[in-house]
Amino acid sequence: MTGPRNDPRVVRFTLSIPGDVYLSYYEGSARAVVVKSSDGRNIQFPAKNLRQFVTRDGIQGTFEMEFDENNKFVNIRRVDD
Repeated sequence: MTGPRNDPRVVRFTLSIPGDVYLSYYEGSARAVVVKSSDGRNIQFPAKNLRQFVTRDGIQGTFEMEFDENNKFVNIRRVDD
């Protein structure tokens, strides 16, 4: 199985990072986030890609991350299930 819509360049994953934990990313003591995608791939990406989704409670939700043909980050969006 590949990513959503059978596109291997799109990775779907769910996050639940409490606010105090994300603070360590924001302060720079942790720079990368590692997640297991819904299709079983392990994905590592810069924590800064999540900044737009941070609330006082942290980051919660299901997300899709898109990469180009060279596996470079293109976009991330929150999706509703």
